[in-house]
Amino acid sequence: MKDAGGWLAALILALGLVISSIFIGSAIRDFRLADRFVEVKGFAEREVPADLAIWPVSYQLAANSLGELREQMRQADEAVIAFLKLRGFTDEEISRNPPRINDQWMHLYGDQRPANRYTAERTLTLKTRRVEATTRALQESAELIDQGVVLAPGWGQAAQFLFTGLEAIKPMMIAEATADARRAAAQFAEDSDSRVGDIRTARQGFFSITERDPSMPETKLVRVVTTIEYLLD
Repeated sequence: MKDAGGWLAALILALGLVISSIFIGSAIRDFRLADRFVEVKGFAEREVPADLAIWPVSYQLAANSLGELREQMRQADEAVIAFLKLRGFTDEEISRNPPRINDQWMHLYGDQRPANRYTAERTLTLKTRRVEATTRALQESAELIDQGVVLAPGWGQAAQFLFTGLEAIKPMMIAEATADARRAAAQFAEDSDSRVGDIRTARQGFFSITERDPSMPETKLVRVVTTIEYLLD
């Protein structure tokens, strides 16, 4: 009886080991299959027109009294506003920023003083959806010099052209980037004699908006890159 019981225990133990090895082998196989994946990047790009223009029109003044400075500022403001209104812009699109005034005599000693005691810089800012009209106005802004407006250095480069419609095109661009990633994964799978399976992980990159060309800031390039891991069968 003792021998029979020993054989039975040994048989049960052996069966247990066989079954355990089957499960362990299956788990290892599944793990290896799950470990077969490829990481690819998908890219999408669109060229879009800017839909918002911000142009700070800055000019400089110099006078020997605050009253004279104020009168010059009034005349220059009128000239700039007239220039913009002549091109169809409205009062709602034009804002006046406070002037920056400098007393050149305040910290000087002796008789070596500039001829004009006061200098100032004034900015009128145009903010509009009329991008093409703003571009034309920039090209014609030398007319302000003919009217005695001393434009500040770099006044043309200060203009900004922005694209604010990203939310409307985001879903389509993400779909394009995902499709591009899928094509790359399919090519990799074909080269490695595999088949593309389900998505393992996916990371959406940041959207970037840049100028297409420095000479055409009103035309933008929107880009996005997605990183996706696909399982391989």
